[in-house]
Amino acid sequence: MILEMKVPSPGESITEVEIAEWLVEDGDYVEKDQAIAEVDSDKATLELPAEVSGTITLKAEEGDAVAVGAVVCLIDTSAAKPEGAADASNEPKEEKKEAPKTEKAPQPAKAKETYASGVPSPAAKKILDEKGVDSTSVSGSGRDGRITKEDAVNAVPSMGTPTGGNRGETRSKLSMLRRKVAERLVSAKNETAMLTTFNEVDMSAIFELRSKYKEDFKSKHGVGLGFMSFFTKAVVRALEMYPAVNSMIDGKEMVSYDFCDISIAVSGPKGLMVPVIRNAENLTFRGVEAEVKRLAIRAREGEITVDEMTGGTFTITNGGVFGSMLSTPIINPPQSAILGMHNIVERPIARDGAIAIAPIMYVAVSYDHRIIDGKESVGFLVAIKEALENPEELLMDNNVKKALEM
Repeated sequence: MILEMKVPSPGESITEVEIAEWLVEDGDYVEKDQAIAEVDSDKATLELPAEVSGTITLKAEEGDAVAVGAVVCLIDTSAAKPEGAADASNEPKEEKKEAPKTEKAPQPAKAKETYASGVPSPAAKKILDEKGVDSTSVSGSGRDGRITKEDAVNAVPSMGTPTGGNRGETRSKLSMLRRKVAERLVSAKNETAMLTTFNEVDMSAIFELRSKYKEDFKSKHGVGLGFMSFFTKAVVRALEMYPAVNSMIDGKEMVSYDFCDISIAVSGPKGLMVPVIRNAENLTFRGVEAEVKRLAIRAREGEITVDEMTGGTFTITNGGVFGSMLSTPIINPPQSAILGMHNIVERPIARDGAIAIAPIMYVAVSYDHRIIDGKESVGFLVAIKEALENPEELLMDNNVKKALEM
């Protein structure tokens, strides 16, 4: 029996996928549920498992765009499973045959070397001087190798000193996911009135809390007490204070949400992915850290689903893990704002009338000015700054152990 394997629908609104890589070769025997291919949609990279066991015949090439529901391979279920590959060393070896000798073609006679070889004619010399070309770099085509006027006209001046280094280049097709990310980023720049506001955060209070409680937190909950839980909780608080930031434009309407689905940017093997923490307003510090860890692992292992990346009302991106000091993050459409975190550096600050050294992080919020005014965007970022600099009071209700479930 021959089974036709068709492309399953990876999610709503997705009409085609791209064959990123075949994990098997044409004619291989595959087992049921064995991963046979990786396919890219415009939102994620997914594995395609074999529906039955048998011998596979591929019907699409790597890089092909295939419609959802189209046949990508055939599996012959009547084929017997091979016991093992034949030992190539038992096969008789062919005798090495010497290639037949061929007579060498006669080489063209070299131009006669005379006093005129490589010397430009007067007209040619004038042209070479005007171009700034050294006559020794020009091959003469005239009699006995003389450089003619035509040789000088065709000579190309050197635009740099040759280094003898590698000057090759390679071309590779962008994946469907990368192309879609590019389209969305360009769309966000072209279709929104995007502005960015900046501030700085003294991370001393968070450093102290993490230093004091991180070991007990990890031993009890199995996850580390990182910065993402503090930032997520601070963002949720600020979104509740400034609901316009938790809104989107839909045609001529503004849609506001009474929940906080926080998208977190994660670098995966196929590029940037943005899984969503659902209803972050209901999660504890432990809940946020556990969900961040779960989604990050699934994204990096290529197991993230389209549903886990769909939606989101606000995005947090952390360029600080790569060493970024400051950046202007691009809005993740159709959302209206995004928070950019950056690296933490000890800097001198004024504290209580004196100079102190403190761990400082620059933060940035890019927002769509069509529905978010400057007052709201600045107030929103200041609210995040206040919560991060005073987490015990504003994020933990003055009860650290209860907030961390210690």
